[in-house]
Amino acid sequence: MKFEAEVIAWLPQLRRYARALTGDRAWADDLVQDTAERALAHWSAFRPNSNLRAWLLTILRHLYIDQLRGRREVAVDDESAPWRNLEAPQGDVDGLVLRDVQRALYCLPVEQREVLLLVCVEELSYQEASRALGVPIGTVMSRLSRAREHMRVLLTEGPVQGTARKAAPPLKVVRNQQ
Repeated sequence: MKFEAEVIAWLPQLRRYARALTGDRAWADDLVQDTAERALAHWSAFRPNSNLRAWLLTILRHLYIDQLRGRREVAVDDESAPWRNLEAPQGDVDGLVLRDVQRALYCLPVEQREVLLLVCVEELSYQEASRALGVPIGTVMSRLSRAREHMRVLLTEGPVQGTARKAAPPLKVVRNQQ
């Protein structure tokens, strides 16, 4: 199979990952197009017998980060984010659950969200995710563990909003008196 055909075969997975990162259909489509263009322009940088999907996801993630910097944004998680206004199909319980999962996903810190998407949705191994993110495998495992726990809390208890929940008392500094 030609390199171009292999890149085209991965476009649906790239689009899914881009949509999950951005929460915006148009931005995700632009990211996927930019990723494909960059991959095809720099095909000689791809090492044969390595994971093309992981390479493409890495390119997409780097483009996403560059665009966030250009927009001077940290993440798409403010009140006006497109995912906050999504409506579930009427009478569809699965749609409601999916909406809750999506909202919880966007409440995660970006680092945790990226790892969760790469490992759990895109099914990359820890090692592949480590390479895609440019962090050690232990960091991937740690972020994934925190992301899963954070998602569990968000889906069972809901996000902490304003002062509705009791704030944890501040820590008291205690000096060792020996």
